[in-house]
Amino acid sequence: MPRNALAVTAMRWWLGLIVSCCALFAAAPATAADAPKAPPGDAVADYWREVRQGVPGLSQVPGAERGVMINARGETWRQQRNGPLKRYGGMVLLAMLGIIVLFYLVKGPMKLSEPPTGRKIQRFTPFERFVHWGTAITFILMGLTGLAILFGRTVLGPLIGTDGLGGLLALGKLVHNYLGPLFLAFTILLIFAFVRDNVWQKCDGEWIAKAGGMFSSGAHVPSGRFNFGEKTWFWLGVTFLGLFVAGTGLLLNFPALIDRTRDLMQNLVLLHAIGAVLLLALSFGHIYMGTVGVEGALDSMKTGEVDETWAREHHALWYEDVKAGRSGRP
Repeated sequence: MPRNALAVTAMRWWLGLIVSCCALFAAAPATAADAPKAPPGDAVADYWREVRQGVPGLSQVPGAERGVMINARGETWRQQRNGPLKRYGGMVLLAMLGIIVLFYLVKGPMKLSEPPTGRKIQRFTPFERFVHWGTAITFILMGLTGLAILFGRTVLGPLIGTDGLGGLLALGKLVHNYLGPLFLAFTILLIFAFVRDNVWQKCDGEWIAKAGGMFSSGAHVPSGRFNFGEKTWFWLGVTFLGLFVAGTGLLLNFPALIDRTRDLMQNLVLLHAIGAVLLLALSFGHIYMGTVGVEGALDSMKTGEVDETWAREHHALWYEDVKAGRSGRP
């Protein structure tokens, strides 16, 4: 083959090779672009979507919800706590305070109709006063710290700022948590100390019919050691709500006592707060009647003694029993 023909053939061969390579390189991107491919990040988004929905995963940590990273109902709970609970709870407390103030302005304190005799009768034993004041002091501290925890951001935040509120609530939470078991212990002692004196008596029916004489002038309605209003506070306030609030608080303090889940703990917080608001509202009435509402009532718990005039006017049946040498108890 002539030399020129050989050169031409080699040149054609190299040109063909180069064209073929270029065609392959040009086709590669098109093939990659045409192939189905999931957009970047979809797998990650699906993963976190399942986490957000509470789909259980794998975990080495023991517990009732060990595979659940996020509680999907937590935001609902937060809205319930910061919405209806705070709004209606605040309304109940303010309404009760308003009723007491209005009653005081219209009716005034209940004073003795006759002067004191100077002769004293023991109304409360030292043990009864001890458990009463122990319950009262722990209850007041628990109530104040609980109110700060529930309403602090709304009421105190604008006054003392974020830093001040954070420090106050941190201290309040410690006081609230550590006093909780002590409040429960005092409540149980208080119930055992006074349960015998708070049973139903025939005179309670008359007290109910006349509303304790609070809306009428004249003599007081005869009653035993405690009248029906005080018995209502004992059973509804101290016994039912007191034990309910203290019991739910104990479970929140020591969640290992139950097979807890996050939903259960959130519901316990709501129930604890609702019970506490109702207990506080009822306690306002008890505190009012035991201090400025009834003349001489506070002295009876401070010294354990009352004047004979006070005993005869407020608890006539109990006074008659004591004067006759009986215990004065049902």
